[in-house]
Amino acid sequence: METTNPKTHPVAKQTNNHAGKGGGNMDAISTGQKIQSLLQKWGTVLILVVLLVAAASQSDVFLTERNIMNVLRQIAGIGLLSIGMLFVILTRGIDLSVGSIAALGSVLSALFVAEMNPAMAISAAIAIGAGCGLVSGILVAYLKLPPFVTTLAMMTIARGLSLIASEGQPIVMGEPGRFLTAFGSGYFLGVPLPVILMLSLFLVAGLVLRFTRFGRLVTAIGSNSEAVRLSGIRVSGYVVSVYVISGALAAAAGIISTSRTGVGSATIGVAAELDAIAAVVIGGASLMGGKGTALNTLIGCLILGIIANLMNLAKVPGYHQQVFMGLIIVGAMLLQYGSTFLRRH
Repeated sequence: METTNPKTHPVAKQTNNHAGKGGGNMDAISTGQKIQSLLQKWGTVLILVVLLVAAASQSDVFLTERNIMNVLRQIAGIGLLSIGMLFVILTRGIDLSVGSIAALGSVLSALFVAEMNPAMAISAAIAIGAGCGLVSGILVAYLKLPPFVTTLAMMTIARGLSLIASEGQPIVMGEPGRFLTAFGSGYFLGVPLPVILMLSLFLVAGLVLRFTRFGRLVTAIGSNSEAVRLSGIRVSGYVVSVYVISGALAAAAGIISTSRTGVGSATIGVAAELDAIAAVVIGGASLMGGKGTALNTLIGCLILGIIANLMNLAKVPGYHQQVFMGLIIVGAMLLQYGSTFLRRH
């Protein structure tokens, strides 16, 4: 009987060829998955490192202590807005009112310090900001209005209230506001006090999201709110709470602005909500909810601050800066979401 050599038989060769191709495909898939995993885990850090290297190579001033502290001080307000925005985005929401609530907090804090002690003035301004968030949260959670439209309306209302309260004029705090201005210009161990406040709040936010029931449920609501509801959790209450947090932190950001300049202004925070959203998304959070961390959001804020600082050091004209900032943000987003592209292809 004639025997067939499996190595030379045409069918065997074809089978071996397919197996070889399949192995090659598996290797390619494995490599793609590894790159995808690395981008998901370290994409934000990679963007930050690239920017630091680029900035240090372009300017001898960038890595000086004075400039680094200036960058951190500049992002303190946006940092607070971004923390609140992170909580909202984790629930698959959006808050476009944070810039206007910051302006309201700035104006009210400047007005209140002339009438009451600083602690009460700050508390009252933050409470009113939280109240704005409460209204938005109720409309979104209980009346099921779209977050985009709801917070857009609150953005207009809060900006209008700040203009009414200030009568369209900057409010100089003067002597009654010396406590606030001392905080805005003060240092502890060489670090500006607003920066210490921002970092402390990021630490608290990170601990809440990672180790508390509230944080885990906020993330779970963004992933699958219906499953959370069916498990007996009052989803609406948690959704309202994140808008309250966002409003309170927005007002606090406005107070930080007032403490730095000594002036309460209804014109601050214009388009600040876009910077906050950009910081959160560059940090790897998903606008579809359920994904995001406080640490990566902080890195996102640093990325925006470094970009702005680098363009100032390079003496890029103001109008050009907006174009370059947008392009750089798009590039950062492409790098951050490269894992999604690899997964689909």
